Amino acid sequence: MVDSVLDGPERPLYEIKANLFKALAHPARIRVLEILSTSDGPTPVSDILAASDIEPTLLSQHLAVLKRHRVVSGYRAGNAVYYTLAHPKIAELLLIARTFLADTLAAQRDQLDAVNALPPIGTSR
Repeated sequence: MVDSVLDGPERPLYEIKANLFKALAHPARIRVLEILSTSDGPTPVSDILAASDIEPTLLSQHLAVLKRHRVVSGYRAGNAVYYTLAHPKIAELLLIARTFLADTLAAQRDQLDAVNALPPIGTSR
């Protein structure tokens, strides 16, 4: 059975959303976005390299993915290439994701604490 929404006129919108999440689906790209979200303005690739410790060729590939999916925008000025977040809400999205992660880890910590608080189990009778 095929979901009618995925075959209807909304399909391209869901594909755009899916591509956004695909663009975000790598730890290096998340790190790049975090670096850009804390910058006061356009950030040169050299600064991103220094802050991320990602190999230059890999960074170039990750930036290309982010640019292709319109998550970042970039321009060349002389010999330097600068990047910025394509939309200010991307920083908010990163903050929401971090909050979700912190809440999830806190819940897991609570569960671990509950397990550790259980009475001991004896193995002998």
